[in-house]
Amino acid sequence: MKIEKYLKEQLSTDSELAKTALLTIYNNQSVDEQFSQTTTHKNNIGFNAMDANFASSLAKQLIERGTLSEKQMGYVFKIVPKYWKQLANFIGLSSKDDVEKFKNQKNEEAEKINEETKTVREKIQDDAFALSAMYMLCENNLLKPQSRDFVKSLYSQHKRRGTLSVKQMDALKSNLKSHTKEIILNNDLLKPVKAVKIEKPISNTSKVEDVSISPKNIKVELYDFQKKGLGFLIQKNGNGLIADDMGLGKTIQAISYLAENPDKRPALIVVPASLKINWFREIEKFMKNRPSVEVLSGTRTHKLSSEIIIINYDIIKHWEKVLVGYNFKVMILDEAHKIKNVKAQRSKAVKRISKNIPHRIALTGTPIMNRPIELYNILDYITPGTFKFWGFAQRYCGARQGRWGWDFSGATNKKELHEKINNIFMIRRRKDDVLKQLPSKQKTVIPFILENIKDYEFAEAEFIEWLRNRKGNKVADKAQNAEALVKIEYLKQLSVKGKIKQSINWIKDFLESDEKLVVFATHTETLDILQKEFPQCVRIDGSTSTKGRDEAVQKFQNDKNCNIIIGNINAMGVGLTLTASSSVLFLEFPWTPADLQQAEDRVHRIGQESESVNIYYAVGCNTIDEKIIKLLEEKQETINAIIDGKTTKAQSLLGALLNDLE
Repeated sequence: MKIEKYLKEQLSTDSELAKTALLTIYNNQSVDEQFSQTTTHKNNIGFNAMDANFASSLAKQLIERGTLSEKQMGYVFKIVPKYWKQLANFIGLSSKDDVEKFKNQKNEEAEKINEETKTVREKIQDDAFALSAMYMLCENNLLKPQSRDFVKSLYSQHKRRGTLSVKQMDALKSNLKSHTKEIILNNDLLKPVKAVKIEKPISNTSKVEDVSISPKNIKVELYDFQKKGLGFLIQKNGNGLIADDMGLGKTIQAISYLAENPDKRPALIVVPASLKINWFREIEKFMKNRPSVEVLSGTRTHKLSSEIIIINYDIIKHWEKVLVGYNFKVMILDEAHKIKNVKAQRSKAVKRISKNIPHRIALTGTPIMNRPIELYNILDYITPGTFKFWGFAQRYCGARQGRWGWDFSGATNKKELHEKINNIFMIRRRKDDVLKQLPSKQKTVIPFILENIKDYEFAEAEFIEWLRNRKGNKVADKAQNAEALVKIEYLKQLSVKGKIKQSINWIKDFLESDEKLVVFATHTETLDILQKEFPQCVRIDGSTSTKGRDEAVQKFQNDKNCNIIIGNINAMGVGLTLTASSSVLFLEFPWTPADLQQAEDRVHRIGQESESVNIYYAVGCNTIDEKIIKLLEEKQETINAIIDGKTTKAQSLLGALLNDLE
């Protein structure tokens, strides 16, 4: 065939003819072949299986943009000559004149297509047209696979509620740009969409009013300042930073936001590993209409189905693909300073996951730990694009180019930065500001799942069996029996062994708040582990001399670098003043409520109404720890002993514990 050589030569060199040929082959493939970018039907024209994917992507770009790069044209010149025979037979090309006529005719059609594409793209920017196009594409099954799930989720929401957010509309318009051809070809199917309402968010760059909101779906009454925190989040449309001091209830404020917005599901909560169970328990405890909650662990992923997902920073990158595909409405970062490093994998994963989540909340008592650059990632998470990195670095971080690259460790225009973020992106209350609203002691249980839970359960089962073999009242009569005490102490040792690693991580997170901490334990082995992990600490136990006790106390009280003191409850729980701290952590518990109160009062300035201390109990889930705490709450005698300083007999608590175990 004489035309073969000429046509192949022209297809390899003439860019207009090559583009026309590319579009001819693509446009004459069936719709399903175009969507899947494969060739499945024998209709005498179409790319072969090897070329289908790449050639189709080139054709789509040519349709959407009207042009191809020089490199892309090089690929077109290699691909289309192979299809000269298809083109000749399908179009009817038998001479040079036919080829020229075909090229000119198709050029006119291409210009027409480009003009129609441009017109549709302009129309897509109109909200009403975009919604009409969305309905048409969804109801006629014309969506491309890569956009199908997302656009259908918007379609379902709008059909159900009649609204989309501004961010959702922007995302819809972006997706519709790749469907211009489908919109052009099916223009007659477009219909007006009723109830075209777009939710306009409150400006993220304007201050909010001081509004208190009392949540209706929470089981407890919030403090006034916590109600204002909830009011701040609601006014900011769920995009803000709560930067209250530690112990002021950032968690309950975030949970209240979730409770008051049940339509904003699913929700993703990202926390340090040591706080996962605590969040789970707090949601169960405080939310009236309790949603389904799942706590993710490990790096092996699976399909999600719950309304609220809790995950820790350490594993979030492994779950990224699953989380991105779950269509979250709210994302909460607890201890949000964990993403301060813009180069860290966890920070990058958080930013990618949060990209299409409309409501983003951050919680941290230390938004800036050392320098302003650490705040940038949190701000960019809350309100992407408001601050550009280089502008922020140069304006507020004293950016300068040093010998080894750019240095962002400085701090400039601090007052301006404070004014920009305070009450606009962030609400912050210091403990001193709200002391009058707080009780003298705030007690918090921190639940941990033991790492050695199987060993613990086996030992507890043996102990319970031992108890049951003792008949009648003999168990109560022998509550202080040496054998019983030894077995219980063994359970307590197993518990602390199983929670020590998580407790250490919790302590590290706490110390990042720049506050001091008092830690009580009972076993020497526990103190040894803590001292090795925190070399800056001071220690008081039974072997510490009077002089050593005084030196340890003075260092903790006066040395800002000494931020933790550890000690035995008996040795450090009485007669010492440790008021440099207002927080106490119990890793292990004494037998008498009086000893517990004495230890708590080391940081409590008795008689001063303007002081509030935080008492934390590290509790192993489903262990003897929980049983002790439960008994302390249930027995009025014991409660009185904690609050008023009254004493109860040690054996009454021990006896109740034995009966509970039995």
